[in-house]
Amino acid sequence: MKGDGKRLKEELGLSEKSAWERLAPGDKEAVFDFCEGYKSFLSQAKTEREAVRLALDLVREKGFVSLNSLSSSQGLVPGTKFFWEWRQKVLVLGVVGELPLDRGLRLVGAHIDAPRLDLKPTPLYESGGLALFKTHYYGGIKKYQWMALPLALHGVAILRDGTRREIVIGEDPADPVFAISDLLPHLAKEQMKKNMEEAVTGEDLNLVVGNIPYPGEDTKDKVRLNILKLLNERFGLVEEDFIVAELELVPAGPARDLGLDRSMVGGYGQDDRVCAYTALKALLEMERPQHTAVVLWVDKEEIGSTGNTGAQSRLLEQVVVELAARAGLADILTVGRILASSKALSADVTAGLDPTYEGVFDKTNVSLLGRGVVLNKYTGHRGKYDANDASAEFMAELRAIFNNAGVIWQTGELGKVDLGGGGTIAKYLAYFGPEVADCGPPLLSMHAPLEIASKVDIFMSYKAYGAFLRS
Repeated sequence: MKGDGKRLKEELGLSEKSAWERLAPGDKEAVFDFCEGYKSFLSQAKTEREAVRLALDLVREKGFVSLNSLSSSQGLVPGTKFFWEWRQKVLVLGVVGELPLDRGLRLVGAHIDAPRLDLKPTPLYESGGLALFKTHYYGGIKKYQWMALPLALHGVAILRDGTRREIVIGEDPADPVFAISDLLPHLAKEQMKKNMEEAVTGEDLNLVVGNIPYPGEDTKDKVRLNILKLLNERFGLVEEDFIVAELELVPAGPARDLGLDRSMVGGYGQDDRVCAYTALKALLEMERPQHTAVVLWVDKEEIGSTGNTGAQSRLLEQVVVELAARAGLADILTVGRILASSKALSADVTAGLDPTYEGVFDKTNVSLLGRGVVLNKYTGHRGKYDANDASAEFMAELRAIFNNAGVIWQTGELGKVDLGGGGTIAKYLAYFGPEVADCGPPLLSMHAPLEIASKVDIFMSYKAYGAFLRS
């Protein structure tokens, strides 16, 4: 018989067990199997466009049709599976529910952009016998982490004649890779006296791309010219095409198992493609949910959710207008009612406790890798600025949904109150009136070229999104 103290701790306190220890029989194998598909997706979806393209291939196989192809006269039949793609960087996926549309949606929103290096509009130059590309970093990065690292070039270029060229260099084992050089420690005495922010500047992030000169005595910048020639031969590019291209530098190579026990995934872009993927997989299992279930993938979160592909745009409202029109509810009051009656999860990662840097965390309010998906009432920074701050009623509802579905979950904050913070798309979803809370797995090394997630937390994110979409 248990002592009173132990019994009371179990009855009244939060569980301190690892999610691995709380898995149901057979679930460990399911966790590992699920993450094989996730690693494959993460390895292929290095840009927003690539993520959308991969998802469209998956959903079309499952019978999803374009929302634009659905007739207004036919209406929305429960079980209808639809997608809406916007500028190749935004994707809305949905399954029509049994309840009328004006009873609201169940929405899971994630972002598919990630910190990276973009090529500048005129990137190519020659110096010191090398051809180099100038870059402009995107999102919040520690610049020193991107030096002396194998990098791959991904993107799209539009040629003068309108031909579109998809460009990927550095992922195939036979491909070359690129790198930003770093100063050798023998000569770095002055550099190493500087703080980490000043030691490497944005203008120092120059990519080494070539060293062989183009043959000929009368030619200036011969290494640079040789790189232009190679790009023209392979892709048809001329220098002017760089100005209109979207070319991104990302860490080269696939996502990998991490740890001797293979319990974690190490890879680029897990913030926030881990949530995008798990939400997608959860939606693919929907047949006839109670409410219309929707997964939203957006761009530009890492730079403030701006532009016509970010969460601050009116794209969500536009999709609801299209849905309402096909349900015979196309008036502005009904569209507003649909959005205000909806409930949403802002599916985004949070910071897991890093034992090496535990001083920046409140250890009583921090998430741990391997303890399950994280349900956050708020994010923001310092005095909750830029946070959504979910209501007690909605948090209680989510707790019940997760507990009833066997989802192993935890809570936490991004760090100590006055040390910083961060935001998600939650406040932009809340702008339309729905209940919103943040929910996603914890990461180590967030925004680094290689981020670390626990497989069990990834799996519990998938279970959490599925349970919510079915509610």
